[in-house]
Amino acid sequence: MASWRWEYDPDEAHVIGGETPPPPAFVVEVERRVEEIVRAAEALHLDGAAYEGVGEGVQTAFIPGGMFLYLTVARHECVYVLQATVWPG
Repeated sequence: MASWRWEYDPDEAHVIGGETPPPPAFVVEVERRVEEIVRAAEALHLDGAAYEGVGEGVQTAFIPGGMFLYLTVARHECVYVLQATVWPG
């Protein structure tokens, strides 16, 4: 059985980078929270590769200082982080 994972989609530079990169503490919080989401998805979908249901679609996770959008694809056994937004403060 494959191990669940997460990744930035299409890549970290696109999702987290940009002209003004976010504070390092924000990135740490995104990655900490997405690891929690991965553990929850793995517990929910014990055999994700065989999953044939409809996914939940893009979800929003609120964290201190901002938010991020992610997509859980059970058949890939992966959580994709699509966008991260730092709130002005």
